[in-house]
Amino acid sequence: MKTLEQVRASLKPYPVEVEFPDIRPWKTGNCGVDYVHSFDSGVPGPHVMIMALTHGNEVSGAIAVDAFLRSGLRPRQGRLSLGFGNVEAYHRFDPQDIDATRYLDEDMNRVWLPAKLDSEQQSLELRRARELRPFIDSVDLLLDIHSMHEESAPLMMCGARTKGLEFAATLGVPATVVVDAGHANGRRLRDYADFNDAASRKNALLVETGQHFSQRSRQVALDVAARFLITTQAVSEEDVAAFLSPREPGPQRFLQVTEPVVANSMDFNFVEDFRGLELIARAGTVIARDGDQEIVTPYDNCVLVQPSLRHLSPGVTVVRLAKVLDIPH
Repeated sequence: MKTLEQVRASLKPYPVEVEFPDIRPWKTGNCGVDYVHSFDSGVPGPHVMIMALTHGNEVSGAIAVDAFLRSGLRPRQGRLSLGFGNVEAYHRFDPQDIDATRYLDEDMNRVWLPAKLDSEQQSLELRRARELRPFIDSVDLLLDIHSMHEESAPLMMCGARTKGLEFAATLGVPATVVVDAGHANGRRLRDYADFNDAASRKNALLVETGQHFSQRSRQVALDVAARFLITTQAVSEEDVAAFLSPREPGPQRFLQVTEPVVANSMDFNFVEDFRGLELIARAGTVIARDGDQEIVTPYDNCVLVQPSLRHLSPGVTVVRLAKVLDIPH
């Protein structure tokens, strides 16, 4: 049976094109939580937050949050908070083993269930989530910045509720919005508590900016984060003009995830070098093999969302399948 190290060794290596910012100057927050800085305008408005480093090797969010903090950005109304999540994993990043510090003990983007947070379980990621939880409970509008294992166009993950889709459409970037309910093996920060309650005015988005270490991903993170702050009216456009892409946003496409493909073995292989957003025209097309089992598309015009083997293990989702939604504009 193949090991994960053997699988990763067979995959295309990606160069580290960006500099990892030194975030240690931001350790002492101003709100009682390390690596979280919060600024109140004194004017009524929502509590808006940008979170980086839910995964320790996803540097584009750290670049954006670090840049906003260094710029002295302050809200025009409401409260603005800027935070770094799994800082212990980030500090242990090894450019010779780029996939290893997504997390240290467990995925911090799968622990956001009250039953798990309140449990007796222990891990580095749970400890950090418990530190952040009281603060997250006060947030009205959240942007959680992530990046992807493979080089792919950016995605906005808006959750399963209509309010998330509408929020993503109002933001207008990136060009592809994915409507999804998360993962079977845990709950994301994006889906935590009232963010996932259709009756609540609280809302959250998760942006996947592109491949972890690309310059393009860095640019997407800065642009989307700036537009998020403009859309939520935390700041004015002039406050973040330096971070905006000069390109005007184009039309958006909306995808509905219908099912995950979960690996049963370490002998899982895609039939092509899929990177994400490939549209497979015909139902029944073989896209992968898991040992002797063929994995086929269940319907025509099936879109592959985030295919990757970099964290292959039995029980791990290796790609999600989606339909194109017809959303009236």
